[in-house]
Amino acid sequence: MALDAWVLELLRCPVSGEPLEPVTVDGAEFLTTPSGIRYPVLDGVPVLLADAALHPGEPA
Repeated sequence: MALDAWVLELLRCPVSGEPLEPVTVDGAEFLTTPSGIRYPVLDGVPVLLADAALHPGEPA
C-alpha cells in the first residue's frame, strides 16, 4: 500500500474511531482496525465510509 506512515497515523475508523493498519486479504488491500473492521482500498484510495465497512466474519 502506498500510504505514508504519517497518513496512517491520522486515519481513524469512522465507525469505531480506532486506528487503521494496512493488510492484504486474498490479494485485495484493506485498512483494518484492531477489532477487525475492514475498509477496502480501491486504486490506492481507502474507502473510509461506514457503508463500505466489512465487519468480522463478512467476506471481502
